[in-house]
Amino acid sequence: MSAVEATADARGGALNDWLRERISHALSEFTAATALVVLFVALSFASPYFLTADNLFNIGAQTAVIAIIAAAQTMVIITRGIDLSVGSVAALAGVAGAMVVRDLGFPLLAATAVAIGVGALAGLLNGLLVTVARIPPFIATLGTMSVGRGLVFIMTGAVGVYGLPRSFQLLGNGEIIGIPFAVVITVLVAVGVAFLLSQTRFGQYTYAMGSNLEAARRSGIAVGRNLTYVYVLAGVLVGLGGMIAASRVNSGQPNYGISLELDVIAAAVIGGASLFGGQGRIVGTIIGAFLIALVRNGAVLLDISIHYQQVIVGLIIWAAVYFDQYRRRRLESRG
Repeated sequence: MSAVEATADARGGALNDWLRERISHALSEFTAATALVVLFVALSFASPYFLTADNLFNIGAQTAVIAIIAAAQTMVIITRGIDLSVGSVAALAGVAGAMVVRDLGFPLLAATAVAIGVGALAGLLNGLLVTVARIPPFIATLGTMSVGRGLVFIMTGAVGVYGLPRSFQLLGNGEIIGIPFAVVITVLVAVGVAFLLSQTRFGQYTYAMGSNLEAARRSGIAVGRNLTYVYVLAGVLVGLGGMIAASRVNSGQPNYGISLELDVIAAAVIGGASLFGGQGRIVGTIIGAFLIALVRNGAVLLDISIHYQQVIVGLIIWAAVYFDQYRRRRLESRG
């Protein structure tokens, strides 16, 4: 075989791999979207309150928080990492934002910047623990989860932050021409993160690190620096999500976000992100976030215990991870 023929065969194989991967992503997203439509229709018949304007607005606002933080989790998962600290960091950011409004008189925009800053610092801590201290992401973020939760209880004395002005509710409960403001923010975040992952060198490096960290390092990618960037950006989104969550209830709640990591991991995996790294798209994550929000909302409307809700989310995670493994085996067998 000539060098030209070998090059052509290599290019053809790479194209086939790319097509198979694209088809796999599309299949994951289509499956998640189908499940979302089926659940939406089922809840429309199961509860007379589901299609009311108030409930749909509530679903939009609830989805926004899950989707924004799930977008953060997706970036981390693509690098073959995991962030278990999202719930406690979101609570810490929301409480910090609420406290500077109540105690220091900060306007909402400045308080939101404070919350985002808290998230960014937590993300930087996670990134340095993973890249400099070389602690596995699971353990590093587990520690941050514990530290963050402890700090928020220390700051508040385990008591919610109340006495906030009505303007504090704008992020979580405001609307623009009938559309929840939180949904508008979510769309902007989704578009921005999708662009970063698909159209920039940062995104290429993110996927490369998740596919093969050592190969990425040998190809000249500054792995430590770029991986830290991923965690910092994820922290920024978690801080924003935590501020929106606090705004929804017009208070800073130290108990917020307990088990939130399950919802956002489920949203990312349902949407096609692989826990083995190197795969994931924001479109799928948003679909997964809506599905999780509908499960939570429907369970409340149908008076299903929160304990059963946890069982349902756990089963969804199992099913999504199994499907991911099955998809990977199929791709490998065809390769």
